[in-house]
Amino acid sequence: QVQLVESGGGLVQAGGSLRLSCAASGRATSRYTVGWFRQAPGKERAFVASIDWSATTTYYANSVKGRFTISSDNAKNTVDLQMNSLKPEDTAAYYCATREGFSLPSSQAISSTAYNYWGQGTQVTVSS
Repeated sequence: QVQLVESGGGLVQAGGSLRLSCAASGRATSRYTVGWFRQAPGKERAFVASIDWSATTTYYANSVKGRFTISSDNAKNTVDLQMNSLKPEDTAAYYCATREGFSLPSSQAISSTAYNYWGQGTQVTVSS
């Protein structure tokens, strides 16, 4: 059973930066995809970014391209999301998720249904 724990959320002013971290434990395989999603109040959960175990395959939502960077540290079993130039519309609960055994293609990586383990989420609030 994989467990994911997010950290690093908080309150930041527009234009500021935050770094989220997703720590994984209990993995049964060294091959996986990790995705970051976010959900604002009253809205559906939306894809933000994903990375596979080799760190060679990454995908980003258009709304965060050029501002967010996803990275992984296999030795620490962590996947980080560096968020720069934050905007009030980035305010949401951020969740990391993982699908074991696969490097998901983009058509699947952007879908929350492709992931079978989820963290509890961390809140990011960007003030204007």
